[in-house]
Amino acid sequence: MASLRVVVAAVLAAVAVASGSARGAAARPLVGEGGGGAWGDRAPLQASRPFNIAHRGSNGELPEETAAAYARAIDEGADFIEADQGRPPRLLPRHHARRHHRRRRPPGVRRPPPDARADFTLAELKTLRAKQRWDFREKSHDGISPIITFEEFINIALNAKRVVGIYPEMKNPAFMNKHVQWTDGKKYEDKFIATLKKYGYGGRYMWPEWRAKPVFVQSFAPTALVRAAGLTDSPLVIDDVTVRTEDTNQSYDEITSGEYLDYMKKYVVGIGPWKDTVVPPTKDNRLATPTDLIAMAHARGLQVHPYTYRNENKFLHFNFRQDPYAEYERLLDQRRRRRRALHRLPGQPPKVPGVDRQEERLITICKAGAWG
Repeated sequence: MASLRVVVAAVLAAVAVASGSARGAAARPLVGEGGGGAWGDRAPLQASRPFNIAHRGSNGELPEETAAAYARAIDEGADFIEADQGRPPRLLPRHHARRHHRRRRPPGVRRPPPDARADFTLAELKTLRAKQRWDFREKSHDGISPIITFEEFINIALNAKRVVGIYPEMKNPAFMNKHVQWTDGKKYEDKFIATLKKYGYGGRYMWPEWRAKPVFVQSFAPTALVRAAGLTDSPLVIDDVTVRTEDTNQSYDEITSGEYLDYMKKYVVGIGPWKDTVVPPTKDNRLATPTDLIAMAHARGLQVHPYTYRNENKFLHFNFRQDPYAEYERLLDQRRRRRRALHRLPGQPPKVPGVDRQEERLITICKAGAWG
């Protein structure tokens, strides 16, 4: 039996609560005051506990970003499913495709091109079969599941028996816009947002229409999110990376600076840092002093969506003694302390019906798998 594998990303969703202190302009709104939409007959998205978001599906058990992995994650209770979206001729959810697939060479193709995702047609890509990314994970489903498209990914969420959100990433937009030209002159970001709108996604965080079809759109590319912000009011999240950004060639220090966050808060509701940039490990794999990244984000009204938490020993810091639940409990304890502190702060915004106070919320995102 496959062992349980969990990836958790904590989303410390907090809004600056200074009453009149100079903290700059407000961030892109998190919670709307109006809207519409209907719940339909399905059970609604729960809002009473932290969200569980399956990062690339239940990929601790099944090959990532396959229909089987997403279906399993939903069965296991995921509130959201996550995918890296990209690759023409249609948007395809894959991450490092060259490394993760067992290839069945399409007719006439002598060897895989430098980037198979971009150079193969959809029909050719559909002949490929997925396999597990890590050698230590369950291999019995390798070579079975085909690649799915963005629209197929969306339909998995929409056809669930309850409301399930999506958390897609605009993947490698600079690469896509450089090498792919659509006949209508549109860019990758335009096609991405148009696909979401086609299926009825839109609305600010926690508006009724958002709760009916929940979505967060993420990207490591700031220029892609700036463009997307002009196309949709859905909540956007800027991920950080410790290498230079693909589109703007900025360093990690630059994209986590106060000046950068002041700029990006006009377009996004939160940041998505690698968890080890929030609480960095020491050389002997123990937790060091937390950085001020969360405080900097919260001071600007931004959520914080760190990634990626796993319950596999090789990914755990020694503080947790091979017990992933100790890591999750530490995360939730930080949330409880944050909430208690905020209860003592003045100037809290009015409570939105059915939603925790924004500055108090912590959303736990279980990314991938039963879940890994």
